[in-house]
Amino acid sequence: MRIALPDLAAMEAFGRRIAERLAPGDVVALSGALGTGKTTLVRAILAALGHRGEVPSPTYTIVETYDGLRLPVVHADFYRLEDPREVEELGLDDYREGAALLAEWPDHAGGFAHEAGCLSIDLEKVGDGREAVVTPGASWQGRWP
Repeated sequence: MRIALPDLAAMEAFGRRIAERLAPGDVVALSGALGTGKTTLVRAILAALGHRGEVPSPTYTIVETYDGLRLPVVHADFYRLEDPREVEELGLDDYREGAALLAEWPDHAGGFAHEAGCLSIDLEKVGDGREAVVTPGASWQGRWP
């Protein structure tokens, strides 16, 4: 499924749609080149879940957690990982317990598409806007679109 995201308002609305359907154990796997809006979409999802305040890109910390929302969220940016086995060193499974994972650069972590709860989103620049190519995992079939 392709979704046009011509501007920031469309990206925020897309983030709200995802947040409305997000459940514990889900993964939103965000792919795309640098500057395609992965962190912008994460910020929109977190805002829709009730987060108020700054959402730093976890490029250097790799993992940021957000509690006190409709459901706990783990935001991870795997860009700096050189080998997917490094995910084990992060203790990601512990962070994910009862939470949803918003994963930027999921291929650097070995990918998550094999998980039933994975909503894969590939963001692409299209003119001045973006386009999202969305692939829902098995458990998203009844929730998406």
